[in-house]
Amino acid sequence: MLRYQLIENKISGETIKQDDYIAGLAKGLSLLEAFGIDRQKLNSTQIAERTGLSRTAARRYLRTLKFLGYLESDDYYFWLTPKVLRLSSSYLSSAHLPKVVQPILNLLSTQTNLTFSLVVLDEHEVVPIARSYLPQQHNLRLNPYGMHLGNRLPAHATSTGKVLLAALSLDEQKCWVKKYGLKRLTPYTIQDEAQLYQVLVTIQKQDYCLSKEEHELGVIAIAVPILNAQGKAIAALNCIGQTHLVLEEQLIQQILPLLRNTAYELRSMV
Repeated sequence: MLRYQLIENKISGETIKQDDYIAGLAKGLSLLEAFGIDRQKLNSTQIAERTGLSRTAARRYLRTLKFLGYLESDDYYFWLTPKVLRLSSSYLSSAHLPKVVQPILNLLSTQTNLTFSLVVLDEHEVVPIARSYLPQQHNLRLNPYGMHLGNRLPAHATSTGKVLLAALSLDEQKCWVKKYGLKRLTPYTIQDEAQLYQVLVTIQKQDYCLSKEEHELGVIAIAVPILNAQGKAIAALNCIGQTHLVLEEQLIQQILPLLRNTAYELRSMV
């Protein structure tokens, strides 16, 4: 009987036969992921440090990706080009959930004059995959920093992130904290592990999360989980406002019922 050597994805736990695994593709994608908000431009040495590649290998991958149009360079630093957006735009245009929820988010925004978004958890961050948009909101600051599509926000400091973390088991939560930590973003960000676990227990019991100024000062948000037919939390729906315009009581008494009704309706669609 033939035995295949398996490679395990340490994040998802999924395994793949070594013969089916294309290491070069994996390295190229990890290189693209090395670019971020903290450093938009990187050289081969910095890429090597961030990816674990040798400087020689990093240089070859950088030049290949530049040749393919995914990177631009000044012969020392490299940076992403708009071509990388093809990957995200393909997802947003083909994925079922963002298309289904978009008109619902716009309707909620029309009814309340607040901003709504649909968010998924990806490792230590949450990623908005749909958000409400109304033309008359263009000149108003109803979209706090970071809530544009595809941007990544730290899960432990957001309403949607904590809702999705609360759906995990305690062991999974502890592994998550051990791996990613609790970075301080504002004076109100939870940094104590025991406190976070207790907050997550409360969120799980009440089935919603209210977060105030944990990610950004002056911003308040409330979120509920989106469950699939099997009862698994696959996304989170939230409403965002400014603390000097929206009160906690308003979010809980007026907005939370809207979020819960929407989440219930979406369950039959996902």
